[in-house]
Amino acid sequence: MSVYVFTNNEKTLNKIFPKNTGFFGLAKLTAHLPADAEMIYIDVTSLSEAKISKTLLQIKKTCKNIPWGIIDQKGNISDPASIFFDGACDYIGQIYLKTYKNINIKRIKKASLWHSSLAISGKSISGNTAAEKEKEEGGFFKSKSKLPPAGTFPGWKKMTSGKTIPFYLLHCSLCGKTSLESRLEEKAVIKVHKRLCNYLSNIFSECDGILWMDSGKDCIFLFPPIAKNAEHAIESCIRVIISAPLVSLETLALTIPVNFTFALHYGSITYKPPGKTGTVVSDAVNAVFHLGAKKCESGRLTITNDIPNGSIPKSLQDCFISAGDFEGRSIWHTRKFIYEKPWT
Repeated sequence: MSVYVFTNNEKTLNKIFPKNTGFFGLAKLTAHLPADAEMIYIDVTSLSEAKISKTLLQIKKTCKNIPWGIIDQKGNISDPASIFFDGACDYIGQIYLKTYKNINIKRIKKASLWHSSLAISGKSISGNTAAEKEKEEGGFFKSKSKLPPAGTFPGWKKMTSGKTIPFYLLHCSLCGKTSLESRLEEKAVIKVHKRLCNYLSNIFSECDGILWMDSGKDCIFLFPPIAKNAEHAIESCIRVIISAPLVSLETLALTIPVNFTFALHYGSITYKPPGKTGTVVSDAVNAVFHLGAKKCESGRLTITNDIPNGSIPKSLQDCFISAGDFEGRSIWHTRKFIYEKPWT
């Protein structure tokens, strides 16, 4: 479990929280993108009542289904029970800190488990949740994009240069705590990238994907505008992410921890064959490049709301959670997979 504390009093709190707790200024809360297996604490000690109210509204927007608690060293909140009505699962107040003087990981885990139990009971009481209704209507998001008629894509061998049709575009790259360039020699980085492209080409060949663009650091695969191809590609991306430690060691021959970022988009392009794409100008290409390079997180597959309905396997729809908006598009990404031992 990752624990993050947003506070303007880090010097006081870093002595009483468990080791490896992440500390950030309160101003960073609005930019935080929470992931699964997180517990977030917000220190309101330095805030006025008016600012506490605004902060609580921001917490609910930021955390959504992620467990969160309040630190109140001076007793600024007159009615601590009220924050539980707003969705908090822990309150660390003045009396607690004077009595116990530290916050151990057992307490944090209990708070997180209590949050999970409430979420489960809430679903069972409500019956048909909003998410369930969305699934009944055909997916967890509604896309305006539609797949073209069958036969639009003639096959790669018959695909002519200059023809404009929609495709699925998948941006792929390696990601780690530090860049490969800072850890390896240039020749070694080139070899790793070639191994990655070959590995992904073999995997995506089963869903008719081709390596279309290759910058030497990241790449884009194209998939025909057929739902089954997208389903298979999404399944493959998730398998690669889950098995990242094994792939990194055995396939890429890396002894440093890395993971993968995948960004899937859908849009029309004027087709050029691989190796001759330098003249391609496309909003779809720009969108997937920006998403993959600027927004994607390590160990996640990110998708845009341009993906046609029916592209994501129903069995995997629960793996996706909202990641907000990016460059005017709603995006979703897979939940964070937790390894038995820390990876990246």
